[in-house]
Amino acid sequence: MEIQDLLNQTSKLPNVPEVVRELIQTLNSDNADYSDIATKVAKDQTISLKVLRLVNSAQFGLSRKVASIDEAIVILGMDKLKILVIASGFAGSVSNLEGIDIKSFWSDSFQIASLAKWLSLRTDKIDADNAFTAGIIYNIGRLLLHVAEPNRAKAIQTLIKEAKVSRTAAELEMLGFTSQEAGKALLEMWKFPQELSDAVYQYKKPLAFNPASPLSAVLNLACYLNASIREDREPEVVKEFIPKKVLELAGIDSSIIENLDEALCLESGLDGLVA
Repeated sequence: MEIQDLLNQTSKLPNVPEVVRELIQTLNSDNADYSDIATKVAKDQTISLKVLRLVNSAQFGLSRKVASIDEAIVILGMDKLKILVIASGFAGSVSNLEGIDIKSFWSDSFQIASLAKWLSLRTDKIDADNAFTAGIIYNIGRLLLHVAEPNRAKAIQTLIKEAKVSRTAAELEMLGFTSQEAGKALLEMWKFPQELSDAVYQYKKPLAFNPASPLSAVLNLACYLNASIREDREPEVVKEFIPKKVLELAGIDSSIIENLDEALCLESGLDGLVA
């Protein structure tokens, strides 16, 4: 099987709203017209309703009800609004999928995104918005596989469970390529920034590439911390085994290890966007 076989099934691909793509494209632009983006967000009723529902939830603890996107910008600022719009746009791209608990899938992605942003704030190599967006889309290749080839996706899950092999090994055996390669190809087809597609492709083995992507290192660390939270590992164990070379690639000083308790208590607060 070829990756293009997945990409050719355009009718089944996740439908990411245009306003979300535009927002991602402008993340590193000094000339971004965010007022224009906000206007387009306001016209997308689905995203607007989800964002406003979350803004008005107990998570944000606002003293009064927010009724419009313009008002949300004033109260939250554009940075937080960008996060909510991007997360909402992706979470709404696929609502039901065979072989995947879609709420758990996006909850995991939101957690990775939040951890990636937490890590990015401790290095000058990576933009925090890019880190968050990379976390949202880090597993987009697996989503594509379940959308386009649900039977193959289920066969891979069975092979992982019964043969006790890694997902990478199972994908290579069943497909001839990995979901990271598929994710990179999809993001390139969507014309996402190269930094994001490279990070999605490299994050499982960030030290194996030349040039190596600091953003892929942050994603790798976010996945390590997320697995530690999920498996309820002792903080001292997490600190001992965090990959030091990956920290170095990300440009994060090893002194962060003493502050990992904060990351291990982190919650995305975005699960309300999945409905």
